[in-house]
Amino acid sequence: MSDVRIGVQLQPQHAGEYRLVRDAVLRAEDAGVDIVFNWDHFFPLTGDPEGYHYECWTMLGAWAEQTERVQIGALVTGGGYRNPDLLADMARTVDHISDGRLILGVGAGWNERDYAEYGYEFGTPGTRLALFKEYLPRLVGRLQRLTPAPVGELPLLIGGGGERKTLRLVAEYADMWHAFGDLETFTHKSGVLERHCADVGRDASQIPRSTAWPGADQADAFVDAGVGLFTIGTTGPDYDLDEVRAAVAWRDTRG
Repeated sequence: MSDVRIGVQLQPQHAGEYRLVRDAVLRAEDAGVDIVFNWDHFFPLTGDPEGYHYECWTMLGAWAEQTERVQIGALVTGGGYRNPDLLADMARTVDHISDGRLILGVGAGWNERDYAEYGYEFGTPGTRLALFKEYLPRLVGRLQRLTPAPVGELPLLIGGGGERKTLRLVAEYADMWHAFGDLETFTHKSGVLERHCADVGRDASQIPRSTAWPGADQADAFVDAGVGLFTIGTTGPDYDLDEVRAAVAWRDTRG
């Protein structure tokens, strides 16, 4: 079995009919990916800003029933517009529907339109991070009190790279970390995370690292730097999986 996993982010924009998303999920699982992600936005991030778009967590419930093998999750859920106690209950429920295959991905949020048009306060990067810091213990605490409990460990993935605040929260709470940037940036921030982990008494090697697929020519270098999960994004209406298949083929050469 390979030491690296491959994910695909099926961006829920521009799909037209939802059946195209459903078909893309089937094709992704058949292609051999390990994880199928979506994202938690309310409008397209690229292309026509008024184009078709579908909601994240409703979709994850459908994916939980539709799929059999892959893990599923959001990359990532917007912390500023999801009540953390309710989010914990939603996640626990989807985890049961999927027989324990959910990854609970969360972040502080960044896209102003998501907040403004749905009536949430956008604030500043500082206030959004402060709210995220307040929400994380509520999220974790509610998961621990729910009956029934999640099926498995229900890994908590945190996305972001802020060195002073976000990576500290990763060290304190995360079971997985999703990073952004090139190899030099990843290596630097990974070192920052290791220092935060030392400060809070955690073994940094126990937090798997995730990033975007950089292509087969660079992937081995990222693995050497600690990455264990690569994710390829693809958008509607076509949901082209050619690069996904190439990444799966690269993964399989690693044994």
